[in-house]
Amino acid sequence: MSGEEFVPLSLTPLLIGIFAAVACALPGNFLLLRKQALIGDAISHVVLPGIVVAFLLTGAISAAPMMLGAAGAAVVAVVLIEAIRRLGRIEPGAAMGVVFTTMFAGGVLLLEQTDTSSVHLDVEHALYGNLESLIWLDAVGWSSLLDPEALVHLPVELPRMALTLLAVSLFIAVFWRVLKISTFDEGFARTMGIRTNLLGMALVITAAVAAVAAFDAVGSIIVIAMFICPPAAARMMSNQLEGQVGWSVGFAVLSATLGYVLAGYGPLWLGAQDAVSAAGMIATVSGVILAVSARFGPCRTRSGAPVGV
Repeated sequence: MSGEEFVPLSLTPLLIGIFAAVACALPGNFLLLRKQALIGDAISHVVLPGIVVAFLLTGAISAAPMMLGAAGAAVVAVVLIEAIRRLGRIEPGAAMGVVFTTMFAGGVLLLEQTDTSSVHLDVEHALYGNLESLIWLDAVGWSSLLDPEALVHLPVELPRMALTLLAVSLFIAVFWRVLKISTFDEGFARTMGIRTNLLGMALVITAAVAAVAAFDAVGSIIVIAMFICPPAAARMMSNQLEGQVGWSVGFAVLSATLGYVLAGYGPLWLGAQDAVSAAGMIATVSGVILAVSARFGPCRTRSGAPVGV
């Protein structure tokens, strides 16, 4: 594929997929070690009431209010999960199950009891994404990367995901030491004066922000996969936290790149006529990487051992 075809048709969706995958994989490492890896699954269920409420307040079916509504619902969900987990002293999976099923049911009730039930609120769009359609129509080739007029018309999802990835990376970098300590020894972290409750809340809110930002572009299928598969595969490759995070980023980039290419060209190579879902293929590739790591990773037989602090 020449630059005249690749830049407008494939460059932006590929970059958006990579940014979304890495933004989810970074906090996913700490969520995995804290046994909160399913927070992405929880968020994918709680966006529905946020989307419905956003429509009721604005009366508009547009991305901005729906993303804000989904983000608000996600933040409410993670706050409730942490509150139930700590006040009720139950394990995180049970707290997540209570919150996301309740909020999802509330969204369904809102749809049934209001006029929104007959309106397309684009819920499937939030679940499956529209990665393939995020093309850069004003690009004519590699020279467009230096053309201010062409850059103005970049898909808005690209700068949004780039800023989200930057924010997540800054959070991990700034709080790396305290995240590391509190993840492996919460009691010791408290004796050092670290406010572990607030830190844990900040981590899950950061994960929620990354997940919601990715919904409009890549959908919750990739979000759920990227929170779990790259960190879990990386856990099989290294018993050091720094190594695990590095491997997870590499696996996230590989999943997004290889998945996007295989979605577009894999069926053609096999003689089929139509491409398949990029989101589905990216999630599938990440699962294959996890399976290979579980079988051949150097740390697979020691997966229960603590990661090096």
